[in-house]
Amino acid sequence: MADILAGVKVLDLSRILAGPYCAQMLSDLGADVTKVEAPWGDDTRGWGPPFLEDGTAAYHLSCNRGKEIIFHNLKQDKDAIQELISKSDVVIENFRPGQLERLIGKIPESVILCSITGFGQTGPRSQEPGYDLALQAMSGIMSINGEEGGGPVKVPVAWIDVITGLYAGNAILSALFHRERTGKTTHLDISLWDCAIASLVNQGQNQLISGQNPPLLGSGHPNLVPYQAFKAKDGWVVIAVGSDSQFEKLCDALELENIWKTNQERVNSRGKLVEVIQSKTIDLTRDEVCNLLQGIPTSPINKISEAFDDIQSKARGVIQNWNGNPVLASPLRFISERE
Repeated sequence: MADILAGVKVLDLSRILAGPYCAQMLSDLGADVTKVEAPWGDDTRGWGPPFLEDGTAAYHLSCNRGKEIIFHNLKQDKDAIQELISKSDVVIENFRPGQLERLIGKIPESVILCSITGFGQTGPRSQEPGYDLALQAMSGIMSINGEEGGGPVKVPVAWIDVITGLYAGNAILSALFHRERTGKTTHLDISLWDCAIASLVNQGQNQLISGQNPPLLGSGHPNLVPYQAFKAKDGWVVIAVGSDSQFEKLCDALELENIWKTNQERVNSRGKLVEVIQSKTIDLTRDEVCNLLQGIPTSPINKISEAFDDIQSKARGVIQNWNGNPVLASPLRFISERE
């Protein structure tokens, strides 16, 4: 089933992360993906250290595995690019609105065109450039990420780029299905802005309903308590209580009197309750906390290397080899076809 898109030709004219990440996912599904980079290479080739032996940054490898990469100057090699486009089922690009057509001419209507931009094809900001950090700031996510009393904090991964790549991948799959049913192609308009706002999810909805901007809660949850990180003797753990019955189990395990019977009471008493639980976990190791709270969602806060070494990571093969380098594997798994 990894070849579910076998025969689909994708031309990746995008740069940096959102578009390349989308194209990589299509490659994982079996599409034949050709990526065109400028003669000097995609910007991310220089985004290091660390670097591979050939001088390419590890960052570039994170979103370009499984592709055939060729080099062209779009301004000078219009004929070559137009020929590649004419032979493609899907073209992914992240130029500002209208710029690709100005560079190489009209895109054939036989092609599904996925345009990924900072702010979309329309609207007063449509011609503004879009960068993940700027969008994290503008979209509101940085205003709710950080500890109370501290400054705003970005999500350490380019969160909006990754989410936009996933949204774009879903849109392309839908467009391929639509073409299969109707014979008609689509121009997809996917923006970092739209994807960032949509991905605020409960935090955004909380603001719409309450009229209040969500506060900084660190690792905490605006709608659940306890649902955050706690310090242990040898590091940190998260405890994620999602129901009254789970909280009852937690009280029994930590020998606490349950005076907060409902989630609303726990949210209203956030500070005191967190303080009480912290006074218990600080004298225990991470493993002791996790063993004590079995049946309640509890996990150590791992370093990335610890996550890679986890028994589940090894069993699932989350690290694979590509062209002699370790890479993060696709999370898309297909067990079998059903009759």
